Amino acid sequence: MSLFDTRVPAVLLRTDRNPFHHGTLGAVRSLGRAGVDVHVVADCAHSPVRASRYVTGLHTPPPPGASPEDIAAALRRVAARIARPAVLIPMDDACAVAVARARTELAPAYLLPDQPGDLPARVADKAELAAVCASLDVPHPETLVPDGAAEAARAAWRLGLPVVAKWSRPWLVPPGGGLRSTVLVRSAREAGELYRRAEEAGSRLLLQAFLPPGADRDWFFHGYADRSGAVRAGGPGRKTRARPRGAGLTAVGRWTPNPGVQALAERVTAELGYRGVFDLDFRRCGTTGRYHLLDFNPRPGAQFRLFADTAGLDVVRALHLDLTHRPLPAGAPRPGRMFVVENYAPLSALRPARGERGGRELAWHAPDDRAPGRALWALWGRHVGARLRDRALRGRGARPDAAAPARARVVRQGSAPAADRTGVSDRPEEDRAGRY
Repeated sequence: MSLFDTRVPAVLLRTDRNPFHHGTLGAVRSLGRAGVDVHVVADCAHSPVRASRYVTGLHTPPPPGASPEDIAAALRRVAARIARPAVLIPMDDACAVAVARARTELAPAYLLPDQPGDLPARVADKAELAAVCASLDVPHPETLVPDGAAEAARAAWRLGLPVVAKWSRPWLVPPGGGLRSTVLVRSAREAGELYRRAEEAGSRLLLQAFLPPGADRDWFFHGYADRSGAVRAGGPGRKTRARPRGAGLTAVGRWTPNPGVQALAERVTAELGYRGVFDLDFRRCGTTGRYHLLDFNPRPGAQFRLFADTAGLDVVRALHLDLTHRPLPAGAPRPGRMFVVENYAPLSALRPARGERGGRELAWHAPDDRAPGRALWALWGRHVGARLRDRALRGRGARPDAAAPARARVVRQGSAPAADRTGVSDRPEEDRAGRY
């Protein structure tokens, strides 16, 4: 008999158009293997996800930048087609915020964690997160929110150049405008120029002290806070390879015990009263050794499958079991387990997994679901080819946007200045997807 109530389907929701969002495929496979029907509300027209044998149905999503009301309306249409209550899992921040705000309206059709509707918005907003960390006495890079271009320039000098500049609500950054959700700026002039584009970005500009990268400094914690607030499933992990290098998303991650990171994650979620799946990013300060909370993502992180324990439990399965009032199996952690994203770390993916403690999981390739892995390389080849052609055309005489800050580079908080050598997308929605 299955542990899961397979009468209750799952609905994965994402408005971000990144076709290479491997976290979506991870959720499809995790629940599909458990016998749960999985419906995907996302743009999968050019994504390997659509090829998975575990996808029950594909549904048209709201467009990027859709209002919370439009997202709720789209979900009502999907619910009418499914015609039975479903567990709803937002896969990006914009959807997590919209779903939390519409929880009461959606509750008859969807099963959702019970928490204050404004909490996901508070923790996902980069400026609000700084205030949350201050109130909880949680280490966070010094953050300033200027109210003018001149003040932005002064703030950059005060923090010490280079500084990290972020838009507080990155999901509002419009595609195609040349703006990026996070950049490293090297002059006060650049900070002032960025501030002048705040209206275009749709949210406040904030400036943060730069935490230098280094070995053993990038950590993350994935978890599920159940109905009682206890953190179940998940665990602490170390980013051993990133894209861009020294920054960005996890290309190779390792499940690594870290009592300090775990205690900090559990304290933050408990004091906030958070319920549901979460993904936290930390950077260890090389001077003080303290772990600074950089991001609080109120949804599954793309590499959540790293934390599949000996009972097969991960954060997405924990969510479904808990919301359907099923017991969560008691598995043991698998320290040393690795997660590899093949298109970002191909050499690591090709290396034999023999002798790796805890095993290894690939993001795209799986013996029981081969089609997405095959589809990946054809789509990825076209994607890389198009990027190279665009760069060649720009190099032959295309004029840069005069309004764009000179030499601004996409980074993860505290990332290396060489980030733009690694091929981060010029499309803001792909920048956001790369920051899981």
